[in-house]
Order: sequence, then structure tokens, then C-alpha cells
Amino acid sequence: MLRIGLISDTHGLLRPQAEAFLRGSDHIVHAGDICDVLVLDRLAALAPLTVVRGNNDHGAWAERLPLSARVSWGAVHCLVIHDLAQLDVDPLVAGIQVVVSGHSHRPLVQHRGPVLYVNPGSAGPRRFKLPVSAAELLVHNDTVEARITEFAV
Repeated sequence: MLRIGLISDTHGLLRPQAEAFLRGSDHIVHAGDICDVLVLDRLAALAPLTVVRGNNDHGAWAERLPLSARVSWGAVHCLVIHDLAQLDVDPLVAGIQVVVSGHSHRPLVQHRGPVLYVNPGSAGPRRFKLPVSAAELLVHNDTVEARITEFAV
């Protein structure tokens, strides 16, 4: 079984709780609004990393990041995008089993037909009364399960 750590909307703050949660992941996905390249350096030290650019990511380092990315773990294919409203492909037609997004700061695990949509929420500064959270995918052969973890801050 593979454990894929999911994080988004750190906005320059990689909390110790989030870093500890992601430690031991086989792969980490950051769904944008990183806002500080040092966050990526710290995550890349933990596991292989897939990252997309968010609407608040600016500068030369951010311009090198893709707006969306595809990554596969065995038979499970994943599409990563910051803002789900910018999704311009039908995941089912494209053979995607999991869509990971950020932007809303609202944690979400939702099946839409056979496609699993996951938003890990925001692991950075708290916005409004939304939780501070991250998520994980547990991949076993061609099946995948998602879980949200909220952090006490």
C-alpha cells in the first residue's frame, strides 16, 4: 500500500503538524498557493513531490510550476489542479480516478461517479472559521481511499 500526502494553500507557512503528518509519505502532492519556495524544499526533503501553481504563487520560481499535473501510482491516475473551476478535462474520459485540488480552503472528499475528488483544505494560515488540514490517499493496487486530518492550532 502507498500513502500519498496531500497538502494545499500553505501560503508560506508549513506548520510543524502538517510536516509531521506528511512524514512517511511515499509521495507528496501540493495543490498550489505555496507562496514560498522554501515550503517546497522542506516537502521535497520528505518524499517525491508533485506541485502545481496556485493563483497566489508569483515570481520566477512559481512561473516554472505547471498549472496542472498528472501523476500515477500503479493503476491509479491522478490529476492535480489548484482551482477546480479551471478543470478543462473530463476526468472520466481522460482515465483519471482522482482529482486533487485546493483554492477553496475547504477540506473535501467526494465521489462523483467513479471519480474521487479530494481537497485537503488549507494547511497554512487559518481563514475564516475553516479548519487547518491536510489529507492522505491510501493506494492499494487499483483502489484508492482518501482521509482528511484536521490539526489543532
